[in-house]
Amino acid sequence: MRVVAAVLLLVSLLHAGLWGVLRDKEPAPDFKGLLPSLSYTPFEPGHVVDNNVDPDKIRADMKKLSTITRAIRSYSATEGNELVPPIAAEFGIKVTVGAWIDKDPDRNEREIKAAIELARKNSNVNGVVVGNEVIYRGEQKVEDLIDMIKKVKGAVRVPVTTGEIWNIWRDNPDLASNVDFIAAHVLPYWENFRSDQAVDQGVDRYNLLRNLFPGKRIVIAEFGWPSQGYNLRSADPGQFQQALTLRNFVSRAEAIGMEYNIVEAIDQPWKYFEGGVGPYWGILNASREPKFAWTGPVENPDYWKLMTIALLVGVLLSLPILRLEQPTARQAFLLSATANGVGTWAAIVFAFWNGHYFIFGSAFALTLGMILLVPLVLIAMARIDEIAAVAFGRPPQRLLAKSKPVENVPENYYPKVSIHIPAYFEPVEMLKQTLDALSRLNYPNYECVVIINNTPDPAFWQPIQDHCRALGERFKFINAEKVQGFKAGALRIAMDRTAVDAEIIGILDADYVVDPDWLKDLVPAFADPRVGLVQAPQEHRDGDLSIMHYIMNGEYAGFFDIGMVQRNEVNAIIVHGTMCLIRRAAMDMAGGWSSDTICEDSDLGLAIQQLGWTTHYTRHRYGQGLLPDTYEAFKKQRHRWAYGGLQIVKKHWRNFLPGKSRLTPDQKREYGLGWLNWLGAESLGVVVALLNLVWVPIVAFADIAIPDKILTLPIIGAFVVSLAHFLSMYRARVAIKPGQMLGAMIAAMSVQWTVSRAVAQGLITEHIAFARTSKGGLSRMSIEFQAFWEAVIGTLLLVGAGVLVASNSFRQITEIYIFAGVLVLQSLPFLAAVAIAILELSRINSFQFWRDSAIRTAELIGLRPVALPTPGSTAQPVPSEVRREAN
Repeated sequence: MRVVAAVLLLVSLLHAGLWGVLRDKEPAPDFKGLLPSLSYTPFEPGHVVDNNVDPDKIRADMKKLSTITRAIRSYSATEGNELVPPIAAEFGIKVTVGAWIDKDPDRNEREIKAAIELARKNSNVNGVVVGNEVIYRGEQKVEDLIDMIKKVKGAVRVPVTTGEIWNIWRDNPDLASNVDFIAAHVLPYWENFRSDQAVDQGVDRYNLLRNLFPGKRIVIAEFGWPSQGYNLRSADPGQFQQALTLRNFVSRAEAIGMEYNIVEAIDQPWKYFEGGVGPYWGILNASREPKFAWTGPVENPDYWKLMTIALLVGVLLSLPILRLEQPTARQAFLLSATANGVGTWAAIVFAFWNGHYFIFGSAFALTLGMILLVPLVLIAMARIDEIAAVAFGRPPQRLLAKSKPVENVPENYYPKVSIHIPAYFEPVEMLKQTLDALSRLNYPNYECVVIINNTPDPAFWQPIQDHCRALGERFKFINAEKVQGFKAGALRIAMDRTAVDAEIIGILDADYVVDPDWLKDLVPAFADPRVGLVQAPQEHRDGDLSIMHYIMNGEYAGFFDIGMVQRNEVNAIIVHGTMCLIRRAAMDMAGGWSSDTICEDSDLGLAIQQLGWTTHYTRHRYGQGLLPDTYEAFKKQRHRWAYGGLQIVKKHWRNFLPGKSRLTPDQKREYGLGWLNWLGAESLGVVVALLNLVWVPIVAFADIAIPDKILTLPIIGAFVVSLAHFLSMYRARVAIKPGQMLGAMIAAMSVQWTVSRAVAQGLITEHIAFARTSKGGLSRMSIEFQAFWEAVIGTLLLVGAGVLVASNSFRQITEIYIFAGVLVLQSLPFLAAVAIAILELSRINSFQFWRDSAIRTAELIGLRPVALPTPGSTAQPVPSEVRREAN
C-alpha cells in the first residue's frame, strides 16, 4: 500500500509540475498612464433599452474609468446615452458623442438632434461621430451620410466625423474630404489575423491612411482584441492574447504618436448577436474588474486557482485506488493519471463557466451538456479502470479452471443435479442433440427435466417425448400448455417436478450441446457451503455459418472473456440463463424464478448475491449453442436483455442502499458501473447524437460554436477510450483473429440504437412480452430492412457534418470543425447497423463466396491453373440442345 500511496503522490507532483511548465507567462511593455479613449455604452445585460437608465450606475462606471482613460467614445445620443457626457464631466472625462444612424429616418433625425444638443451643452464633448459603420452595413449611401455630417458640422463647434472600417475610407475619398478627421476602425480579429500579427496590422493600416490622406488627422477609432470566443480562421481570441495585443499596441501607438480608441471599456454580455466573441471586447469584465494587468509579465491571474481545483479533484478521484485489493504500481499510475486528467477537465469547465456570460439558452444548453457528460466521463474512467486491471493488474484469482481442480472436496462428493431444459417451438433435431449430449455426461447422479411450454403443435413436442423415453429414466418430459410468466413460468413447473433429493439445479438452453465433463468439473465447487451459484460461459458452434454469424460470435465472446472475468474477482457475476448451476437452497431463499422481469436469470442471480452467497465463474467452454438466425433475431435478443436489465435496476435499486442487502461495496460498484457502462453508455450515445442534430442549424447559421474543450473534445476522448478499451481488452483476453475482432466491434456498435430504444421503453412501461430468440434455422429473414431508423439517423448525422463543414468554409472556426467530426463519430454505431443489415442480404455474407473469389483471383493472376476439358471429352449439351432433344 505504501508503494501505491507513493505512486499517487508522484502522479500528483507530475500533474502540478505539468501545470507549472504549461503556464503562459510572457513579457510585454508596461503602460502606467491613462489610455486616450475607450468605447463605452451604458446598456445593461440583455440590451434592455430603458430611457430611465440609472445615473448612479453610469456615475460608478465613470469613477472607475477615470482611473484608466482620459476620454470615452459613445455610439448613440439617446436611450440613456445622453446621460453620459454630463456625468463624465464630473470626473474630468472627455466624450466623443456618437449618433446612431441606420435606415430609420425618424430615428436618425432624433439621434442627430440629440448629438447636436449634447455637443452644445457639454464642454467635455470633444467630437461627434455621425454613424458607426453605416456604409459597411449598407444602410446609407455615401452622399446621404455626407449630408448628415455637414448638417452636424454646421451646428456644433467640435470636430465631426463618421466611424468606418479602414478600407471604407480608402475606397471613398469623398467621404474623407467631408469630415474633420478620419475615424478608422482596425479590428484585426475580423480580418483573420493572428493575435501576434494584430499590432503590425493596426500600425500598417494607420500608416496606409496617413499616406493616402496626407495632412488629414487620422484616429484609429476602434482597435481591440476579444478575450473569449471562437477563432476566425487564424484569429485566436483569449484573455492572454488580449492582454499581449493591447499592451503591445498601446506601446507602439504611443511611440509613433497615434491617436486611438480601444474597443471597449467594459464587456457587453448583450452582444451575443456578434457571435461567440461579441461580449468579450472589454478591458474590464461585466463586474467592472480588470481582466489583465498593464504592468509586469502577462499571465492568467486565475491560473493557480485553476491548478488547485485540478489537483484537488485529481486527488479526490484517486483516493478509491487505495481501496483496491493489491493494485500494482503501473495499475495505480494509470488510474491516478486518469483521475488527474479528469481534474484538469473540471478546472477547464470551471474556467469556462467563470469566464463567460450566459443567456438562458446558452446556460441551459451548457448545463444539459454537463449533465450528459458527467456519466460519460464516469463510463470512460470505468473502462480505463478495466484496462489498467487487465493490462497491469494481477491475473484473475477466483476463476475456476479445468487445469486446477477444486480443492478440499470430500471423497465421492456427487450431490444430485437436476438439469432443466425449457423449450418453446424449438427445432426438434436441435433439441435432440442437446438431450443426447446430456445423456453422455460424465457424472453419476443427475436427472434432466425437459419442459416444452405453450407449444401445441405435436410435431414439436411428440418426437421429444419419444426421445426422452428412449434415453431412459433420467429424462423427464413435461408438455405444459397455457403457461404464464414466460420462461420463468416454465422453470417453476420444472421445479415442481424436480427430484426432492436434488441439491443443485442446472439450467440449459434448448440449443446447447454440453461437454461430458460439465458437471464433473464444476459441481465440486459446491462442496463449499457458501457457494450458491456457478456459471460457465456461452459459446456457439455455428460461427462459420456466415460472415455475420462469425462477427456475432466474436462480439459475444467479449462479454464472457472480459467483463465476466473481471466481475468474478469481486463476486459480482451476471447469471445468463444457460450453462448455469444453482444451489437449490440458495434459489429457495431468493424466492425462485420470478416473472416480473424478462431476464429472470440475471434477476435471480442478483437476488442470490444480495443474500450473501458466493458465486463462481469459469472461462472454460463446457457447452456450445447456436447463434441467432438473423440480424433481426440478434437485435431482438439484445433488446430483451436491455429491457430486462432496466427492469432489474428498477426492481433492485433499493437493495443497493446502505444496510438493505448483504452486497459488498465492490459488488454494488460493479453492478452500478456495469449498468451505466452498458445501458447508460448506449442511451447517452443516442441522446447526445440526437441533441447534436438539433444544434446543427444553430451552429451553422446562428454564428454559435460549441465549446470544444468542455463539450466536444470530451466526447471524442470518450470515443477514443472506448476504442482503446475494446481493442486492448480483446487482444488481452479474447482468442480471436484481428478480422473477427474488427467485425465484433462493428457488431457491438450496431446495437446502440436497439439498446437505447429498450431503455426508453423500459422507462415508460413495466412489462413487454417475452421474445424468443430464433435459432436453429427455423426463422426466415424479414422483408423489412432491419436498420431503417439507424440509416435515417446515421445519414442525418453525416449530412449535418457536411452542412457544418460547408457553412464554415469561410470562417474556418476550429470548434465547428471539431463538432462536425463529433457528428461523424456519432454516426458510426448507426452506420454499423446499416452495414450488417446490408451484409446479411448480400452474397458477400457467405464464406463460399470468398472461397470462390479467391480461387477465381488465383486463376486470373496465374497462381492456380485453370481447369480445362480434357481432349476428346464429350461436350456437355447446352440447355437449348437439351430442350430440343426432349422435344
